[in-house]
Amino acid sequence: MKYERSYNFSAGPAMMPEAVLEEIRNEMMNYRGSGMCVMEMSHRSKAFQQIADQAEADLRALMHIPDNYKVLFLQGGGTVQFAMVAMNLMKNGKACYLETGAWSKKAIAEAKKYGEVIIAASSADKNFSYIPDGSDLDIPADCDYVYICENETIHGTTYRRLPDTKGHILVSDQSSMFLSRPCDVTKYGLIWAGVQKNVGPAGMAVVIIREDLLRDDLPAFVPTYMNYKVHADNGSMYNTPNCWAIYCCGKVFRYLLEQGGLEAMEQRNEEKAKVLYDFLDSSSLFRGAVVQADRSVMNVPFVTGSKELDAEVVAAAKAAGFDNLKGHKSVGGLRASIYNAMPREGVEALVEFLREFEANHK
Repeated sequence: MKYERSYNFSAGPAMMPEAVLEEIRNEMMNYRGSGMCVMEMSHRSKAFQQIADQAEADLRALMHIPDNYKVLFLQGGGTVQFAMVAMNLMKNGKACYLETGAWSKKAIAEAKKYGEVIIAASSADKNFSYIPDGSDLDIPADCDYVYICENETIHGTTYRRLPDTKGHILVSDQSSMFLSRPCDVTKYGLIWAGVQKNVGPAGMAVVIIREDLLRDDLPAFVPTYMNYKVHADNGSMYNTPNCWAIYCCGKVFRYLLEQGGLEAMEQRNEEKAKVLYDFLDSSSLFRGAVVQADRSVMNVPFVTGSKELDAEVVAAAKAAGFDNLKGHKSVGGLRASIYNAMPREGVEALVEFLREFEANHK
C-alpha cells in the first residue's frame, strides 16, 4: 500500500529518508529474526549491542572522527546539553559564548547558573540576521571554552568560518546542520547535536568529545547522569539509553554513507538551497531574513512583510501539501527547513507554489 506523504518543512522533528523509514517498517515486528521489535529489546542484549556498535562505527566513518574522541548517545536532547557542557567544562568557572540567536541565548542562560558567561560577540543589534566577526575575539586567558551554535535553526544563520578561539576549547551546538556537510572534528573540543532535526527521532543528543576533556573531578552537585565521563566509561550504556533513537539514527548514518557521505550531502544541500534562495532574491513579494553571506543551507526564514499575508501563505501551503512553513513563534514570518532528507523535488515544488502565490497576489 502506498501512503501519501507531504513535504514536511518542519524544523524538528523533521523528515527522515523514505528508504530508512521503509527499512525500519520492515524490521518493526521482528528485527532480523530476534522475534521482537527493537523497542522491546534489552539494551544489554547482544543484538542491541551490535546495533549501537554499528551506529557508532558508521558515524565515525562519516565524520572521520579521530580515535581520541568519544562518541556518546545521550538522552534529553539539546536542553540537557546546555547544562552538561557548562557542568563538565567550566573548570575556572568562566566561558565565552557567541550570541547569534534563540538557541545560543538559551545556552547562555543555562551556563550562567554554573559560572561567569562572557558574551564575546553578538548579532542581537540586527535581530540575529548575521554571524558576528569571530576573527579577533577578546577571550580571557582563564576562559574554559568558547561556545557557538553553529547553525541557528530559528534565525537561519550559519558559520562559514569558525571563530578564532585563540587556543581555547571550541564547543559547538551543531543540531540543525549535523551531518549536512563535512566537518573537521579536530577543530573542536566538543560537538553536540540534538538528533531530531537532521538525523532521527526526538529524545537524544549525539556528543563527540575529546578524551582529555573527560573529568573525574566534577563538583559534587553534578548528577551522575550529567557527567560525560560516566557515559564514556560505560559506552553510553550507564543506564537504559534511547534504544529506538540509536537504532533509527544508525540507519541514517548507514544511509548517508551509501549516498556518498558528507561531501555528497553538502553538494546536494547547497544545490537545493540555491533553488529557494534564488527565488527569494528575485521575488517582489517574498524576501529572505538573513544577510547573504551567513545564510543557512538547512533553515530558510523569509517574510512577505505582512503578518496577515504570511498567515495566508501558511494556510494555502498546508492545503497544497506543504507542511510546517510557519516561522517560529518568537520571530514569526515563514521558514522552510530543508534538511538532508528533503528531496530537491520538494524544494522545487515549494518554489513553484510560492511563485504562483505571488502571481495571484500582485
